[in-house]
Order: sequence, then structure tokens, then C-alpha cells
Amino acid sequence: MRSSWHGIPLWSLVVPVLAIGLLAAIWESELGWTLVSLVTVILFAAVFAAVHHAEVIALRVGEPFGTLILALAVTVIEASLIVTLMLSGGEETSTLARDTVFATVMIICNGVIGLCLLLGGMRHRVLTFNVEGTSPALAALGTLVVLTLVLPNFTTTQPGPELSRSQLAFAGAISAALYAVYVFVQTVRHRDYFLPGGVEDQDAHVAPPTTLATGLGLVLLLVSLVAVVGLAKSLAPAIENAVRVARVPHAVVGIVIALLVLLPETVAATRAALLDRMQTSVNLALGSALATIGLTIPVLAAASLTFGLPLDLGLPTKEIGLLALTLFISSLTLSQSRATVLEGAVHLVLFAVFLFFAIIP
Repeated sequence: MRSSWHGIPLWSLVVPVLAIGLLAAIWESELGWTLVSLVTVILFAAVFAAVHHAEVIALRVGEPFGTLILALAVTVIEASLIVTLMLSGGEETSTLARDTVFATVMIICNGVIGLCLLLGGMRHRVLTFNVEGTSPALAALGTLVVLTLVLPNFTTTQPGPELSRSQLAFAGAISAALYAVYVFVQTVRHRDYFLPGGVEDQDAHVAPPTTLATGLGLVLLLVSLVAVVGLAKSLAPAIENAVRVARVPHAVVGIVIALLVLLPETVAATRAALLDRMQTSVNLALGSALATIGLTIPVLAAASLTFGLPLDLGLPTKEIGLLALTLFISSLTLSQSRATVLEGAVHLVLFAVFLFFAIIP
């Protein structure tokens, strides 16, 4: 029995189709526990299919384009989902964008990077990456985060946590412009800063995928990611019920959904760290965080200005403190070219603090 078609594993062909079919069958339906279990299993299978196809594309186009494609695809789909929910939710969704962006930054900078450093450090003792690539990316991320999530609390034209129409348009334009500069530097001007050490030597003996395999992989990557985000949304009511029964804050629902949506990048980044390619892991992590702000905020700003949607961006005081500590620790970790399990443990402790105080505020 054949296990591949034109060099593409059959499971990676079947899973995305199965996942999108399941999503179409259950869309807007109330899920019983049997369907919840099935959706969860298929969701995780779609995550691994997305990672596989992203790696195929990366092998053809090279780094850092491969990690950029995965980050952009997830962010575009996630931004579309947020806009859809805001259009249908009204006033109740005014903090959805803020909570999603904040959760994404905390998950990536603490959870994903911490996990990569811990697991990669346990296997390889010391992990290396390029400071020339990590430091500018973190500087851009810190600038965008403070501009979009902290500054709205301190403006006077319109009381926080909202921005006035002109301020919102300015924040959206600046976010998009800074992200565009980051992508230009990453892929054109200083591409070598974002390449893993020895990547050319490690991949020299691997035959690149065919044009057919690459094109089909791109389509299946998008299908897999749509399925992941859609299935995560379908699980939201079950998650809300569990949160209600557990009597924890409703914000936990957004964190759980963000964790599910970020699974493809988490798996891909962790696998890269285990292969001693920490630069690829950092590209995925910081690239995803930057794309979340650099693409999502302009889209949401445009939607808010066009449709008059309420958009609260300013974070509460406790979250600002956690964000400041995260940026400070991340700057210490990523301002040197080497890291060990200790840095990973510190980031994971911060991630645990974020989760604990989200559940018990």
C-alpha cells in the first residue's frame, strides 16, 4: 500500500481535508462531549499537518521565508476570526482584540521561547542564536506592544482604554509600517542575521520538494490553519462551559483559544530547538508576535473606524506589570548569543505566573 503521493505523505493529504470537512459539518452546531473529543483529536492532527507542510515549503524557499509564511498565515486567519467575532458580538467584544494580542505575546515570549530553551537546552546544553536578528526583533516588538496596549491608558484626547479616531488610525499605520520594515530586514537587507548557524550545510544533502509538492503544500497549509482556527472557535462554547463550572474569569477562554491557535508555531519552534536550530525557533516566536500586532492592529483599527466598532486597547495595571517584566527578561535572554535551561526555566515561570493570575486574579 502506498504511503505517499508524489513524495507527499498520504496522512498529510488526508488530515487537512478531513479537518475542514469536520469543520463544515459542525459549524454553528452545539457540540456534545463525543464531538468535543473528536474535534480535539482532529484539531491536533491538523496542527501536525500544518507544521509538516510549513517545513516542506521552508525546504523549498529557504529560511527565514519558511517561518515567515507560517507566521503570516496563522496571523491573517486569526485576525479574520477576531474581526468576524467583533462584528457579530458588539459591545461585549470591545476588549477581545486587546486580550488576544496580550495573550499571544505572553504565550510566545514566555511559553514558546521558554519551552524551546528548556527542551533544547536539556538536549544540547547550550543553544546559540544571532543577536543581530533577535535584538532588533525584540526592540520592534516592545515598541509595538507599548504603543498599542499601554499608551491608550494615558492619552487625554479620549479617556482610556480607547484611542481617538486619529490616534487609532496613527497606531494602525505605524504598526503596519514598522512590521513592513522588519519583514524587509528579515528577508532582504539582512537576511543572514536570521539564518540558523550551519543551515546551508545541514540542508545541502536534502533534495528540495518539487513544484507540485510545494504548491500543494501551500494550499494544504492554509486549509490546515483554517481548520485549526475554526475548530478552536467551535470548541469555545465547551471551553466557556468548563470555565463557568470551574468559576474562573472569562478571560481564560481567550487564553485557551490562543493556545490552540498558536499550536502550529509552538510545535514547529520546539522541533527546531530540539534540532539545535534555536534561531529558527526565535524567528517563529518573535515573528508570530510581531505579525499579531503588525497585521492584526491595523486590520482591527480599519474595521473599528469603518463600522464604528468599540475597541478597548489599554491593558489593566496588573497586565502592564507582567508585560513590562516579560519584555525586560526577554531583552536579557535575547541580548546574548547563548542560552541554557536556566533562561528557559525563568520564561516558563513567568508563563506560569501569567496563567495563575489569569485564573486567580
